[in-house]
Amino acid sequence: MSSVAPALAAQNLHRAFGSGDEAVQVLRDVSIELYEGQVLLLMGPSGSGKSTLLAVLSGLLRPDQGQVRVLGKDLWRMREAERERFRLSHFGFVFQGFNLFPSLTASEQLEMVVRWGEGASRGEARRRVGEILERLGLGRRAHLRADRLSGGEKQRVAVGRALLKHPRFCFADEPTGSLDWGHGEQIIRLLQSAARDRGAVLFMVGHDPRLVPYADRVLHLVDGQLADETTPAPTPSEVPS
Repeated sequence: MSSVAPALAAQNLHRAFGSGDEAVQVLRDVSIELYEGQVLLLMGPSGSGKSTLLAVLSGLLRPDQGQVRVLGKDLWRMREAERERFRLSHFGFVFQGFNLFPSLTASEQLEMVVRWGEGASRGEARRRVGEILERLGLGRRAHLRADRLSGGEKQRVAVGRALLKHPRFCFADEPTGSLDWGHGEQIIRLLQSAARDRGAVLFMVGHDPRLVPYADRVLHLVDGQLADETTPAPTPSEVPS
């Protein structure tokens, strides 16, 4: 596809759940390459293996067979502690379940990423967090605990947490699933901008066809196998102010 080396290259991935006669093959001989600065959207019916593939590529779920090389390193040959450090350094995640701490405010959820992950001062953390919460339309909700936020607000906090790290790879599982399209489009533009401006890789799993114009590549996963790939028409990548 490209003369440029992929930032992530996966080959012949297999993953099953269960054992013996009850084993269910979720991924079947999947190979995929991800390139810096690209937005890739993975689509497919429920149960096709999309979230499983995201978990395998991002170091969260070990494949039964196959290899994942990221930035020239074999992800699944690393020791567990080394792989965890690698994920913390290079990966950002947006999960369907948000994975927020119920007792922390929206601001505190993000500040801990900057302070603990980067060793930034309290003032620097607050400045950066305040900026991104404003961009996400959450400036007036920053003081609220996660258990007082709506599902859409929690999703936006989760996106902000992922982007704060300036990750080389952002893995997003249904990033607009809890949002109305007005906020969903804003989120997609922010994620797209991170890929374009910083040369990051954005790997999205989604069902919404409105995501397609924001992707450079659209892959379809059916019964655990990649079925086809399309290249959408380009769309403006500017993030609205």
